[in-house]
Amino acid sequence: MRLHKSSLLGRRGFLKTAGTVAAAVGVPLYLPGTLLGKDGAVSPNEQIVLGAIGIGGRGGHDLSVCLNQKDVRFVAISDIREIRRRDVKAMADKKYNNSDCQTYNDFFEMLARPDIDAVLIATGDRWHTMASIQAAKAGKDIYCEKPLSLTIQESWAVADAVNRYERVFQAGTQRRNIGNFQLAAKLVHEGKLGKLKEVHANTLNPATRQDWLPAQPEPAKDVCDWDRWLGPCPWRPFNEAYVRGGWRDHYDFHGGGILEWGTHTVDLCQWANQTDYTTPIKYWPVLDKNGNRTTESRALYANGVTLVMRQQGWLGLGTCSARYVGEEGWVETGDSGRMEASENLRSELKYFGMPGTSPDNHIREFFDCVKSRKNPAANADVACYTHISNHCAYIAWQLGKEITYDPKTNEFNDEVANRMKSRAMRVPWRI
Repeated sequence: MRLHKSSLLGRRGFLKTAGTVAAAVGVPLYLPGTLLGKDGAVSPNEQIVLGAIGIGGRGGHDLSVCLNQKDVRFVAISDIREIRRRDVKAMADKKYNNSDCQTYNDFFEMLARPDIDAVLIATGDRWHTMASIQAAKAGKDIYCEKPLSLTIQESWAVADAVNRYERVFQAGTQRRNIGNFQLAAKLVHEGKLGKLKEVHANTLNPATRQDWLPAQPEPAKDVCDWDRWLGPCPWRPFNEAYVRGGWRDHYDFHGGGILEWGTHTVDLCQWANQTDYTTPIKYWPVLDKNGNRTTESRALYANGVTLVMRQQGWLGLGTCSARYVGEEGWVETGDSGRMEASENLRSELKYFGMPGTSPDNHIREFFDCVKSRKNPAANADVACYTHISNHCAYIAWQLGKEITYDPKTNEFNDEVANRMKSRAMRVPWRI
């Protein structure tokens, strides 16, 4: 781990100095086995010190996995809600049998701690970009739940910050580390399907809403900091439903159903198609016989492969399914871990047992990369292009027409679409 400037001697320095002094005076040096990493313990100098920002349902699951890592020490939670701060502290203190976990209303105060190596970010979608950028600036490595952005501009901004400050970043698209999804992609990469023709991503209804929920009395700031909850989003009056998860499907806080699941499933399609560092170049919504938009959208890659983003017609293999179709066969899989394929590929299929929702392997890979400084599977660049692909599809769906996008120049062939690459941010927030 990094040697923090706040500790001139450091933990390794203490051991070396203590050993030298003991030898000089002829006294044996006795240290606890846990300090030296014996009996399965990890010495403090090798531990990753972790903080968290915005921990709710999914974040709580992620954190429980982090707490079970022997080389990780969780020390701090920042959340704008008092109940969440209290619950996470109780969770950590019970795990470590102490009362050491610190709580913060303001994540900037937590990020200023020099002892924290990495952060888990699991706020609502509206905060993922800003929190990730600030964490990178503060020198922290980042595991951020999806989606990491609400716009194309935000996608680029996260990747730029992570690369500029040389941080390890893992987006919470954990299916890249789940066996059945890995096998499906491997079959494509090994040419078992023949020439790839289509990749299908399980997405949801793209529509969002613009209305406001009825105003309610705003709680005390230390109970729920409503201004900070809104963050860079446009102001609107407080309603408890928002902070309990009811922000989804509201345009100001959410990127719609393509982004909601496409951050997982379009990501899988990008991976299978070996287009991790680019995007499709043409996007269009699928219309019904009356010319109305359906929930399905399509896109075309420069290599001729079609991306199909659809809600219906799946084989029932679980949520967040993906299907790959080639000239000589097809394979489909989902969160159940089960797989189906064309007759010629069925002997290749396996059942791995781990559900697609499990973050265990993905989080472990992140911590391994924090130590090795290698790029994890869902690094910031991979996540950036996946998110841009989703944003482009949503823009085309909103406009109700075909558009083209150049990932090299970050330009559409449509003036209105170009204006939709970003959203205004509420003062004082900016990227």
